[in-house]
Amino acid sequence: MDLSIIIVNYNVKEFLENLLNSIVPATVGIETEIFVIDNASSDGSKDIIEQKFPHVKCVWNRENLGFAKANNIGLKMATGKNILLLNPDTILNENTLKVMISFMDNHAEVGMAGCKILNPDGTLQLACRRGFPGPWTSFCKVSGLSNLFPQSRLFARYNLTYRDENQSYEVDAISGSFMMIRKEVYDAIGGLDEDFFMYGEDLDLCYRVQKAGYKVYYVHETQIIHFKGESTKRSSVNDTANFYNAMRLFVRKHFAAYLFVEAILMLGIAVRYSMAFIWRKRLVFLTFVLDVIVFDYALYFAEQIIKHESHWNGFPEFAVPVIYTVPVLLHTGIGAIIGQFKKDTISVGLSLLASVCSFLMLTSLTYFFKEFGYSRAVVLLTYIIASLGFIVWRLIAKFKLKLDNPFRAGARRVLVVGASDSAKAIAERLLSKRTEYYQLMGFIASDMRDVGSKILGSTVVGSLENIDKVITELKVTEVIFSTGDLSYAKIMEVVSGLQKQGIEFKVAGSDMQFIIGKTEITMLEDIPLVEISYNLSRPAQKIIKRLFDIVMAMVLIPVLCILRFSSGPGRKKQVLQQWCRFLPSVLNGSMSIIGPKMVHSSALYLGKKGITGLWFIEFEGEQNLDKLDIFYAKNQNIWLDMEILSKSFIKILSGE
Repeated sequence: MDLSIIIVNYNVKEFLENLLNSIVPATVGIETEIFVIDNASSDGSKDIIEQKFPHVKCVWNRENLGFAKANNIGLKMATGKNILLLNPDTILNENTLKVMISFMDNHAEVGMAGCKILNPDGTLQLACRRGFPGPWTSFCKVSGLSNLFPQSRLFARYNLTYRDENQSYEVDAISGSFMMIRKEVYDAIGGLDEDFFMYGEDLDLCYRVQKAGYKVYYVHETQIIHFKGESTKRSSVNDTANFYNAMRLFVRKHFAAYLFVEAILMLGIAVRYSMAFIWRKRLVFLTFVLDVIVFDYALYFAEQIIKHESHWNGFPEFAVPVIYTVPVLLHTGIGAIIGQFKKDTISVGLSLLASVCSFLMLTSLTYFFKEFGYSRAVVLLTYIIASLGFIVWRLIAKFKLKLDNPFRAGARRVLVVGASDSAKAIAERLLSKRTEYYQLMGFIASDMRDVGSKILGSTVVGSLENIDKVITELKVTEVIFSTGDLSYAKIMEVVSGLQKQGIEFKVAGSDMQFIIGKTEITMLEDIPLVEISYNLSRPAQKIIKRLFDIVMAMVLIPVLCILRFSSGPGRKKQVLQQWCRFLPSVLNGSMSIIGPKMVHSSALYLGKKGITGLWFIEFEGEQNLDKLDIFYAKNQNIWLDMEILSKSFIKILSGE
C-alpha cells in the first residue's frame, strides 16, 4: 500500500464531499486507502459517504473525541508506506499526492512533510511552515515585533515570513491540515498526544518527529486550498479557549525546564486570549465607551448652559466624582439589561429606550438622595443632548461600518469561471434562487476565442488570461469555479495568482447542489417559502416601517413639488409626477415608500406596493422582480429603506 489517507470529519459534509472528489484524480496510479473518522456528525455526512463513496473506510464515533483521538483511530488502522493526515475542509491539486510521495521517496532523512497551503483568497496560510515557540521567538511573537518586521530573520522566526514561500526547506513545524508522515516514523514515536483536544497536537507531533532524529520539511512544489476553521464553526466547543489551552499544554510539556520561556509564553497566551476576547466584543466595547463619553460630555455642557442662564453655581466639588460616574453607570447598566450592547450591531432604538428608563430612574433616585438633587433642568437637558449624541454617533457608525444593511454588504457581483453546461447550470441555479440576490457579471472562459459569446443572456467577459482585469473593471465580489470546466490544479493556479484582489473564491460541488467558500456554504436549492420568516412580516417591523412612511411622505411632498415644477419635460419629470400622485396613498396606508413593484398574491407577505424599491434601482428584467421583492422582504430594515430611497433620488436626478 503506497498511501493511507486519514480524514477526521465533524459536520462538514459539503467540504468532505468536495475533498473526496478532489482525491479521486489525485490518487490515480497510487495504491491508496482512505479512512474517514467521523466525530458524531449530525449533518448527514454518513449518508453522503455511503451513497457516493462506498470505497471509503469509515469509523462512526458516538461522540466528538477531538482531533487527536480520532486521528489515532485511523493511524492504528493504516497500512500504507506513507500516512497523510488531512483536514476535511481542504481541496487537493491533482499532482499533490504524487509530488509529496516522490519527495518522501527521494529524501530518506525526512520523517514528515507538508505542502504549500493557500487560503481561499489565494494567500499563503502561514501555519504551513512555522518555528517552535522558543524564548526569543516567543518574545517577538508576543511583543508584536514579528508583525512589525515580517521580513526580518531576527524577529519573524515563528511564521517564517522572511522566507520565500516558493522554495522548499526544513522547518520546525507544519500544519495539521496536511501532514504526510512515514509509517515507520509513526511506529517509532506513536500517534498524536490525546491530551490535546483541538490545536497544538500538530506542533507536538513535529517536535517528537525531530526528537526521534528525522527532519520536517515544507514542500512548495504542490499546493492545496484550506478553508480554515470550518469544523470549529459547527462545534459547541470554545475554539479560542482550546487554542490557548493547547499552547499552554505544549509549553508545559516541552519547555517546562525553561522558566523564562514558560513565563513569556504564559504572558503571551494571556495577552492573546484577552485580545481575542476584546476583538470579538469590539462593537460592545465601542458602544460602551462612546456612550460614556457622550453622556458625560452632555452632562458637562448641560451644567455650563444652566450656569450661564441662571444664578446657579454648578455642582459642588465634593459631588463631582459621584455625579460624573453614577448617572452614566446607571444609564449603561440599564442599556446592558435591555440588550443594548451587542457584538454584531448597534441599536438606535434600544439606546433611546435606555435613556428614557435611566432618566425616570435617576429623577426618582434624587428624592432619596437629596444632597445630589441639584437641578432637574440639568438632568433633563443632559438627556436631551445625550440622546441626540447617541443617535448621531450610531448613524455615523452604521454607515461607516456598513452595519444592518444586507444590500450594501451582501449584494453579490459574481463571475462564473467556465463556459460548459456545468457552468451554465451553476449560473441558472444562482439566478433562480429566490432568497438571495446575485448579479451575474458574466462568464470566464478558458479560451480567448470564446470571449463575447452569450450564455443565458450573459456575456463571456474574459478568459483566464485577463481574469484579474475583468474582476477589477466589473467590481466583482465573488468568483465561482466550475470543477466541470477546470482541473483542481488550474483552479489553485488561478486563485494563487489573484491573491491581491481581496475577493472570495468559491468552488461548486460536482453535483452542483452547493458552493463552498470561506464565509459560507451556499445551497443551490431554496427551502419552501412558507417556511421562511422575513423581517417585513414581523409586527414591530411593520410599525417602524409605517412611521417611516408617514414621516418621509410629509417630507417628500413639498420637495417633490418643487423638483417637479423645476424639471423640464422627460422621464425625470414623469417619475416625479408619478411619485407625487402616489404619496397620498402612502399617507393613507394603502402604499409604502419602499416596497415591491406590484402586490403579490402569494401567502407570503412581501409588503405593500412601493413608489420605489430594489426593482427601481436594480432593475434587470421582469424575471428578477420576484427575487428582488423576496430579498427585500427577507432583509428589510430602516437603514436598507434609507439607502434605497437615496439611490432612487440619485437615479432620478441623474436622468437615468
